[in-house]
Amino acid sequence: MTKKLFTTAAIVALLAGTAQAQLVIEKGSDERINWQSLEDFAAAHGDLSGQSFNIMGPWLGGDQELFQSVIAYFNDATGAQANYSGSDSFEQQIVIDAEAGSPPDIAVFPQPGLAADLAARGHLRPLGEETAAWLRENYAAGESWEALGTYAGPDGENALFAFPYKADVKSLVWFVPENFEDAGYEIPTTYEELRALTEQIAEDGETPWCIGLGSGGATGWPATDWVEDLMLRTASPEDYDRWTTNELPFNDPIVVNAIEEFGWFARNPDFVAGGVGAVTATDFRESPNGLFASPPACYMHRQASFIPTFFPEGTVIGEDADFFYFPAPEAGDLGQPVLGGGTMFAVMSDNPAAKAFIEFLKTPAAHEIWMAQRGFLTPHTGANPDAYGDDTLRRMGQILLDATVFRFDGSDLMPGAIGAGAFWTGMVDFVGGASAQQVADQIQQTWASLN
Repeated sequence: MTKKLFTTAAIVALLAGTAQAQLVIEKGSDERINWQSLEDFAAAHGDLSGQSFNIMGPWLGGDQELFQSVIAYFNDATGAQANYSGSDSFEQQIVIDAEAGSPPDIAVFPQPGLAADLAARGHLRPLGEETAAWLRENYAAGESWEALGTYAGPDGENALFAFPYKADVKSLVWFVPENFEDAGYEIPTTYEELRALTEQIAEDGETPWCIGLGSGGATGWPATDWVEDLMLRTASPEDYDRWTTNELPFNDPIVVNAIEEFGWFARNPDFVAGGVGAVTATDFRESPNGLFASPPACYMHRQASFIPTFFPEGTVIGEDADFFYFPAPEAGDLGQPVLGGGTMFAVMSDNPAAKAFIEFLKTPAAHEIWMAQRGFLTPHTGANPDAYGDDTLRRMGQILLDATVFRFDGSDLMPGAIGAGAFWTGMVDFVGGASAQQVADQIQQTWASLN
């Protein structure tokens, strides 16, 4: 029987960071959670009573409360005191604190590039080959996750500096099941079938896709996600990695091909709601509205796991709207790639309790406790999928578990002038009529100017 104690007193205690904070799920009360893994962790790491350390990250509001609910179990198991503080300017603050010699003991990085930069400057502590091997063995597509946290240190040697915990999935296509059923459409299981379905819907006189790139000063970013997903379906993971570092130039034919593949969807007026002009004019938050129009203004919308936030109020996922994995090519040589994001935990001091916290994050329970609540996905193969609080999260989690390759959002790995600048504007220009080659050449020129 699940017993969730989301009481005001519990949350207040958690926010206060007290070692005796009330646990949101009573130990032993939820059989989906591997409580034994917590006991084994406590036995292995002994009594840490009296020790304390600080964790700083980007989570505020609900995510902060949820993470603190997980921290409470570490404190309970060890007697140590882990204190979390969130910041809406984390990316700037962590650099200031590190350079000032007053960093937190653990930092939670939403962008691997920033962690890599601080590792190169000697601010992160290596987590060791044992933890690297653990990731390879216990995370689906484990080598991908190990690589995500592996950076060059100040000596130029690569080492694992960051532990991935809490993932996001971007390789999703959203649809309305009733619309598919009424039209007799089936969910595509290969990329070739996805293209064929796109053509079929258009031949039926309907519109396959809603695509919106509008996002104020960040207009264009949804197209970068499209291109990244298509890079993983038209090129190798190694090429993707070389692309994000510019070892593979942005105007290489491999990249130009992926941009043109995006154009196959976005620049065909028969394929996008409102015509090509609407793609850049439509705000990404309003773009999925066409799925729910009557008759449907579109049948599919590619967007990350957060997009239901902008669905009509009362939409029930799994009934009123649903999703499927953005499928891989039929040939199978590229595996089952998944594009996503996540957070990386890095140790910035020699505090032994902070190092023990990374070991705590390896336990299934450290994942399952958050899974049982909301807003958490994990590639941990040892975590119980039944622990997810709802079927939507469980199915997204399964996409992570089925992945043979996981790659982080490429634009977030690129220099800001590219990933949050030239790439965004270049995609707007491309949808507006510029050729893929012209756009790629311009982005490459910008990248070259940074050197």
